[in-house]
Amino acid sequence: MPQQFEEGQRALPRKPKQPAPAAKATPERHARKINGKRLVIDNAILNPKFKAFLLGFAFFLGALQPLRAQDVPTYFTQEEMPDLSLCMPAPPDTLDPAFAQDVLRFYWGKEQRKDPVRAAIAVSDAQWQLDTLIRLFSEPFGHALSPEKTPEIYKLLESGVATIGLVRLKPKAYFHRKRPFERLGETLLDERERPGLTGEGSYPSGHTVRGWSIALIMAEINPAATQALYARACMYGESRVIAGAHWQSDVDVSASVAAIGYARLQCSEEYRKQVARAKAEFKRLR
Repeated sequence: MPQQFEEGQRALPRKPKQPAPAAKATPERHARKINGKRLVIDNAILNPKFKAFLLGFAFFLGALQPLRAQDVPTYFTQEEMPDLSLCMPAPPDTLDPAFAQDVLRFYWGKEQRKDPVRAAIAVSDAQWQLDTLIRLFSEPFGHALSPEKTPEIYKLLESGVATIGLVRLKPKAYFHRKRPFERLGETLLDERERPGLTGEGSYPSGHTVRGWSIALIMAEINPAATQALYARACMYGESRVIAGAHWQSDVDVSASVAAIGYARLQCSEEYRKQVARAKAEFKRLR
């Protein structure tokens, strides 16, 4: 790939972790209206306890992320999954118009933080734990899921999401893109995320890959919920822009990353058997 791409083609040494500068120039803002679709979210999201969730250890150092994927059994090893660092497009260079759009979207996301409901959703979406991910997507799925009540579906989601998540590791390390709050010297929606995100590659978005992974697998179990699940996956990725943790282009490419991982998952005979068990369990639920 060409060497001039600033955001991933050069092996830059990591800088020591530092807090954001106390004083900074206020970037120029572009006055524009965003007319996005609002999804119906369960009233529980308004409960103050969602705003009080501690992110802390859920956002550990990027070096620990491979361990998170290995906490549960996967259908393939990382080496058996596609190496997307060999074929993914590089993130936008700073001279690319797409990078200017990334900057605009960062400040769009910052404006969305003024909406307390949307901000609370973004904070909740930032939690890494599988139980939280399943709970958030259970609403569009149409049924509450748990290891006790739906063990076969839970097992499928647990190993399936972990397997798809393996494809993000190599490109994230290869491109090692700076996150928007680092490059722009800006704030995060939840500053408790800063220690775990600083110095850790931004491209693609691990959270967005997980959101699309669970949506794709859930839609295979319950096709009638496909539209609602995909809409929630879009919102889940958008939360990372609002949080200030990812550029829009990180989020956009992550849907394709998840789809490639999901396609590879179909080649696992054990995965196909577990899908059959999960579908039988879902049929009993209905």
